[in-house]
Amino acid sequence: MTTRISDLLTASVRGLQPYVPGKPISELEREYGVRDIIKLASNENPLGPGEKARTAMSRALTEIGLYPDGNGFELKSRLARHHGVPLELITLGNGSNDVLVLLAEAFLAPDTEAIYSQYCFAVYPIAVQAAGAIARVAPALPAQHSMPLGHDLDAIARLVGPRTRLVFIANPNNPTGTWIGEAALKSFLRALPPSILAVVDEAYFEYSRDVCPDTTQWLGEFPNLVVTRTFSKAHGLAGLRVGYALSNREIADGLNRVRQPFNVNSVALAAAAAALDDTAHVSRTVALNARGIAQLRSGLEALGLKVLPAAGNFVLVDLGRACGPVNEKLLRGAVIARPVGNYGLPNHLRVTTGTEEQNARFLGAMRAAL
Repeated sequence: MTTRISDLLTASVRGLQPYVPGKPISELEREYGVRDIIKLASNENPLGPGEKARTAMSRALTEIGLYPDGNGFELKSRLARHHGVPLELITLGNGSNDVLVLLAEAFLAPDTEAIYSQYCFAVYPIAVQAAGAIARVAPALPAQHSMPLGHDLDAIARLVGPRTRLVFIANPNNPTGTWIGEAALKSFLRALPPSILAVVDEAYFEYSRDVCPDTTQWLGEFPNLVVTRTFSKAHGLAGLRVGYALSNREIADGLNRVRQPFNVNSVALAAAAAALDDTAHVSRTVALNARGIAQLRSGLEALGLKVLPAAGNFVLVDLGRACGPVNEKLLRGAVIARPVGNYGLPNHLRVTTGTEEQNARFLGAMRAAL
């Protein structure tokens, strides 16, 4: 009997559905032969990195033949000052995605459980399944709720059991854009058993700080809290892949036991350290995003579409019909947005904010597609 290579995979990996990223511009050019493409699919910063980060990247290239600092001392020192925490509480990742996977690797096993919400970020279920652990999925809030399709903390709490090790909470959540306020989130954390890690994913914090709490300030109160952040969004460094986690020393020590050597490259380390100090660039980005959210919401609602509350740098729009045909017309019009059928939302489209001109072009393409 012939053994197939696929039969050698673990059962958990055989059943995995790989993460599907937003369509790259080059792929659309190859497939459709279109040019002058705008991409509003992957929640990237339309301004890209700031000047401080660009300068730091150029300088770092002069030593690209050397391995990076495996401990990331300079970036961790900047982060420690930024958050007012010791270096030992920081774990660096190849994007915050990397840290989420490290958490699953370090704390999950086949006889343990992790909890996340329906319509959560796709990496949570992938990381849990790859670890061979049991996923418990809490139903989302109903579409009629003030935070439609968002996290239902009561539903999550009801799933907590003796085998629970991790609870993933995105604030705000991707792809829905919804969020959880300070009082509700703090109440949930206080009720969570201290033996269960609460992973609060704050990838969009810079955009959401007016409505979402800064849970990095809660580490002293909650020893089981892990907060993840990224430089991919507001800092404009998506292509470099650098993020981090803040947690207590024991959790950080566990993560560093499974963290790969040199998991953050030298250019990313330098750019992130410089970007952290570039508050002017972040302010410009956040202001542009606020205008973009208003522009997209107004334009989409004028087309008779329902737009969910948005605290990140994107909106989720309910088309009231299958998204596929509409998205196909957008692609042929050289506009890339993000269908979220893989999240279980076949009638919804996620749209990243771009520049004013990009947003206007998307709205025109959307009007034509409908």
